[in-house]
Amino acid sequence: MGMVGGGQGAFIGGVHRMAAALDGEIELVCGAFSSSPDKSRASGAALDLPPGRCYGTFAEMIEQEKRKPENVRMQFVSIVTPNHVHFPPAKMALENGFHVICDKPVTFNLEEALELEKVVEKSGLIFALTHNYTGYPMVKQARHMIRTGELGAIRKIVVEYPQGWLSTNVEASGQKQAAWRTDPARSGAAGAMGDIGTHAENLAEYITGLKITEMCADISTFVPGRLLDDDGNVLLHFEGGAKGILHASQIAAGEENNLNIRVYGEKGGLEWRQMEPNSLIARWLDKPVQIYRTGGNGTCAEAQAHTRIPAGHPEGYLEAFANIYRNFAKCVKARLEGSEPDAVYMDFPTVHDGVRGMQFIDKVIESGRSSQKWVKM
Repeated sequence: MGMVGGGQGAFIGGVHRMAAALDGEIELVCGAFSSSPDKSRASGAALDLPPGRCYGTFAEMIEQEKRKPENVRMQFVSIVTPNHVHFPPAKMALENGFHVICDKPVTFNLEEALELEKVVEKSGLIFALTHNYTGYPMVKQARHMIRTGELGAIRKIVVEYPQGWLSTNVEASGQKQAAWRTDPARSGAAGAMGDIGTHAENLAEYITGLKITEMCADISTFVPGRLLDDDGNVLLHFEGGAKGILHASQIAAGEENNLNIRVYGEKGGLEWRQMEPNSLIARWLDKPVQIYRTGGNGTCAEAQAHTRIPAGHPEGYLEAFANIYRNFAKCVKARLEGSEPDAVYMDFPTVHDGVRGMQFIDKVIESGRSSQKWVKM
């Protein structure tokens, strides 16, 4: 693996490296870790990489690695930069024969996402997007139960992602993570709705298998002087007639990362919460409440395949993130060997999910600004 971004002082780069290393499938061999060449090389040195593989720019990394023998050079690129630096390295890596795994949202805007989709399709290479919450075993259990019809036709979907860390103007203090996420030049058209609203959108579509068709959004910026939204409430229409509510906020004071989803069908409902991710609650019209547990008996093959340790030993955020990396790695390895990967490992978000996320951002901001309100996705 070669990495773009994630240098000293970054948060998500370290998460990606831990996730990639967890199963022993992936080795970090090179990187362009910062827009500052000196900082990039210092970051690589801190990760014990040889000086010759700590690059000043992502373009230099891709060009130099391409010249190396196949058994030496990187086999894929991990992109962990702020949003505005997703598209250029992803496009260049794909055009030079490297598979790509990228942090979300996939690009800075929808136009870039649509172009990247074409680049991926033309290259025939593997592209994964780290919507990491899809990696949780109980999320996969919920998806399985809905797709096998246990809930009957889906009627109602409620998905929420409240955080409180941007309740004050922390970006003015120089806090790095807040500064770029609230900057339109680096984050894009949306703040909270792009950063965490896309996670909620992706989780709802992944679990139910239903695409959003229409939305009506109320988008707000509560903190004075902030340039992007920090709160949003959205009514949703889904394929098949299901109705939904999506709420994402970064000014919900006291909240941590309380992503949760409830899905209701004709026969029963499911509830999953990211802050207690090892349980999935099923409620039924005609039988007692059931609680499915990570690693427990009676879970589906997909949930079991994404569980590493015996039931009762907590698995969480890093393991879910690692499931995306492991599945991606197994597919890349199969491609290199000329074989077909096990279908269970082909389960990870793709560039098409990234396009959906950028469409969601565009439409939720359009609806939030419109007096018409209901807009088609």
